[in-house]
Amino acid sequence: MKHMLLAGAAALSLTTAQAVKAEDITLNLSNEYSATSIHGVGDARFASLVAEMTGGSVEVVVHYGGALGYKSADHFDAVGEGALEIADTYGGALGGIDPLFLISSLPFFVTTVEEAELLYSVAEPEFKRVFEENDQILLYASPWPPSGIWAQDAMDSTAALAGLKIRTYDKNGTTALNELGAAAVRLSWADVVPSISTGAIDAVLTSAEGGVSGSFWEHFDTFTEIYNYAIPLNFVHISKDTFDGLSAEQQEAVLAAAAETRDLNWAAIPDRLATTYAELAENNVTVVTSNDDVYRDALQTAGDAALKDWLDSTGERGQALIDAFNAAKAQ
Repeated sequence: MKHMLLAGAAALSLTTAQAVKAEDITLNLSNEYSATSIHGVGDARFASLVAEMTGGSVEVVVHYGGALGYKSADHFDAVGEGALEIADTYGGALGGIDPLFLISSLPFFVTTVEEAELLYSVAEPEFKRVFEENDQILLYASPWPPSGIWAQDAMDSTAALAGLKIRTYDKNGTTALNELGAAAVRLSWADVVPSISTGAIDAVLTSAEGGVSGSFWEHFDTFTEIYNYAIPLNFVHISKDTFDGLSAEQQEAVLAAAAETRDLNWAAIPDRLATTYAELAENNVTVVTSNDDVYRDALQTAGDAALKDWLDSTGERGQALIDAFNAAKAQ
């Protein structure tokens, strides 16, 4: 009888251990950008917080540099179809899903991180709805530092932009820069350096931060600030089926980790800018800041053209967000 009790206890212990083990889950997170980018660092922070808050029962494994074979443009379908659990996706790549995602990259519409965060808070319910309609959950979104132009020479006049083969990151940028006479082409981040190397492009629209993560000083001597062109967003989203498969406690922990990561990512911009500009100096990159009012006006006109094009594609939904943002900004 004693042996039977011991055997039963052992069996119960094994069953309990298996049950605990069965609750453990590994989630893969795909990011097209490098581990040292602001969003790469944010993903690592999110993974660490999830592990901490779930007691190790949920592990988020981050795959940087498109290591899983996905570009940002592939993420939405991959997560929606369950081929990928989580993705960190540049918003411009989601413009084909819904043009509302391009609101954060409207040229010269917001020029400070505070304005960018306010704009996101206004648009967030719409973003969440799009993800929900496609079997996904938006965990959080966070910004890139302000965009500028990486090139061999200063891009501080419309004459400098004329005919320039420049990479843009979405439709807004292509519209605006072509309006200024450039030969703009939209490229995913993974295609940027190969295109520079082959001479397919002569310049890149991205942040100083983006250029640092890609060691652009190996190709370009100059980063031109263009009046905080835009402060675009990345979105971290999870498969709804994957999320629903977590326990209530795990779900709560993942959402808490997402909220904390979001806040830390937004707050990190000033320090990231300081670090980035120090690296530019160390690598002999010239930073150009234009004070040409004629150039500023031309850029704003190009930005207005992109806004008109965006409103044409989003209609009343887009106008409602613009109105809500302006109202919130005026408070």
